[in-house]
Amino acid sequence: MTGETTLKEVIGRLGRAIEALEDAAAARLEHEQDYGEAEAEVQRMNADRARLAQELDNSEARAERLEEANKEVSRRLVTAMETIRAVLDR
Repeated sequence: MTGETTLKEVIGRLGRAIEALEDAAAARLEHEQDYGEAEAEVQRMNADRARLAQELDNSEARAERLEEANKEVSRRLVTAMETIRAVLDR
């Protein structure tokens, strides 16, 4: 009976080892899936960052153009006001 008991114990240990291996493999697959999802999220965030950076650059360029236009309008208004004053003074 010792041989049978030992064989049953070995088979039981082997079964538990296989279960532990299956659990470890399942955990590893789940971890890799989570990592893949995180990597995809990082890629989406990088794409959003690039898009937002481009929009910011465009907005800054537009603000600079508007500022220059504002300066030009201001300069022209000053010139027009000076012309009007000169005409009124005559």
